[in-house]
Amino acid sequence: MTGTVLPSWHDGDAKSAVLDFVHRVTSEGPDYVPLADRVAAFDNDGTLWVEQPLPPQFDFVFRKWAEEVEADPSMASRQPYKAIIEKDPAFLAGVATQDPSVIQVLLEAFARSWAGATPAEFDAQVRDWLATVKQPKLGVLYKDLVYKPMLELFDLLEENGFRVFVCSGGGRDFMRVFAEETWGIGKENVIGTAAEYNYVDGTMVRADHILGRLDLGPGKPEHIFAQTGRLPVFAGGNADVDIEMLESARFALLINHDDAEREFAYTAAAEASLAKAEELGWTVVSMKDDWNTIYGTPADT
Repeated sequence: MTGTVLPSWHDGDAKSAVLDFVHRVTSEGPDYVPLADRVAAFDNDGTLWVEQPLPPQFDFVFRKWAEEVEADPSMASRQPYKAIIEKDPAFLAGVATQDPSVIQVLLEAFARSWAGATPAEFDAQVRDWLATVKQPKLGVLYKDLVYKPMLELFDLLEENGFRVFVCSGGGRDFMRVFAEETWGIGKENVIGTAAEYNYVDGTMVRADHILGRLDLGPGKPEHIFAQTGRLPVFAGGNADVDIEMLESARFALLINHDDAEREFAYTAAAEASLAKAEELGWTVVSMKDDWNTIYGTPADT
């Protein structure tokens, strides 16, 4: 039975824990969860697709900012443009680990760069990036680097009455561009840090500031509750900024990046979440040992 469900997962403790939980909450008994409460929420960067050497959205954003600095060299003396141009290691490390103070600066600049753009204009730029830009180490388009085992998990949960949401510190509208064709979930099921929109002369346009607080740390369960009226029953993440979301769920799945050959091996900004997983008994997925496929190519065994 297990071999026909989650086929990109090796049979083992992680797969068994997922299947057991789904069975228990969908079967009559003390753990049963009504359909209305079956909410599952997942981080994106590092949980659903590659996040090294930087989360993919920042590849998209940094290209835009390079064009802006070329058009107006005076911007090179301002942050975050200065840190990016000078390749400030501390700043870039903060981007890689999603340090909230660094991400705040980036997302505020992100909102300014696209202020006044319509949804269609912004979407077109993201689609062009998705169709042309390749991840530097792996040499393929970012949209081809979504983790196949996680898509299978989405299918399993949806088949069992769960509503699946993606909840990321990254830009909500950036993710919405590819959510339906890549993850198979509706745009309305994407939760993330977002620009405010204004309705002007019959058209929606982006404002020059973000809406509310960052969707990181405690912001994740807060945003999930604001959108769904519920906290998740099942949650998946991979980093310290996901701890609060994972704590809020009955079942927590933590992705451990330990496969240097097929992807990347790192624990930066995940040390606290790994410790919390051991403390609270979360299910930890070893990409190396638990997944026979990452992006669609079976591992050599």
